[in-house]
Amino acid sequence: MNKILVTGGCGFIGSEFVRNQLATYSDVSIVNLDCLTYAGNPENLGEVAGHPRYAFVHGDIADRDRVGKLLSDGRFDAVVNFAAESHVDRSLLDSGPFIRTNVVGTQVLLDACRQARTARFVQVSTDEVYGSLGATGAFTEETPLAPNSPYSATKAAADMIVRAYHHSFDFPAIITRCSNNYGPFQFPEKLLPLFITNLLADQPVPVYGTGQNVRDWIHVSDHCRGIDKALRCGRVGEVYNFGGRCEKTNLEITHLLLDLLQKPKSLIRYVVDRPGHDLRYAIDCSKAERQLNWKPEIDFSDGLRETIDWYRRNAVWVERVKSGEYRKYYEQQYGQRLS
Repeated sequence: MNKILVTGGCGFIGSEFVRNQLATYSDVSIVNLDCLTYAGNPENLGEVAGHPRYAFVHGDIADRDRVGKLLSDGRFDAVVNFAAESHVDRSLLDSGPFIRTNVVGTQVLLDACRQARTARFVQVSTDEVYGSLGATGAFTEETPLAPNSPYSATKAAADMIVRAYHHSFDFPAIITRCSNNYGPFQFPEKLLPLFITNLLADQPVPVYGTGQNVRDWIHVSDHCRGIDKALRCGRVGEVYNFGGRCEKTNLEITHLLLDLLQKPKSLIRYVVDRPGHDLRYAIDCSKAERQLNWKPEIDFSDGLRETIDWYRRNAVWVERVKSGEYRKYYEQQYGQRLS
């Protein structure tokens, strides 16, 4: 697979995938199609901006003409779709952009790939499509989909469209689903970068409800290695789950960050719980381990320390992304003002 179209490559996970592909494979070229919404940051790919095997195209995956021309002209060996509106809280405020990008955009992309006879398509999805777990058990690829937020509902809808295209048209698609990612370049609306950047600035951290909601954490580079394995070794029509085998409550994460950053517990602010907040996610990734020869490699404690160090070293990046529209959203969502 020498030429890959990556959609949403300026986002957190997409940019990591682009960097990893260019560093790992000397014969791979990447075209990155990104709409550059608030979380799509070209700075995330600053280190490869002048790379001879990388090109950026500004565009929306829901733009049928733009996408169709790009696919027909590009002759791509594969398409990896990261493009998505991805934050649950924002979907609760307005689900419209999520339906446009996650559902309509995926359908437009699939039609263009069918027309161009693209040989491989990877849909990057989320464990949130499975809904919520109780105190025990883990999501497998056979777990029925039961999304509980507008965000996860749009991702589930996209997954079902991909599945239907494979079934109806023998379209060469693979779906990947992953647990909570963390690492460098993550937009600070998500829990870890939000809490890290707030604490570095001696700002309070907003904990939903009692903080007992459980998430499984995986480093973004482990996730992207999994996507690469699915792209190159996965079976068409299959779903692959990727997780870190690292379950933590939100309150555990909060106290861990306070300890690592040597900040007082008085910075914890309990806020009204998110509507319909899923209690627990946990991924069974044994299928990927067995069929793709993949496993998570980065220990959470090591990855978390490295992530904290990255945000500490990149204060200018943080300041730029936490300005303007982000401040308005933060104050609306948590009822707190950023100083």
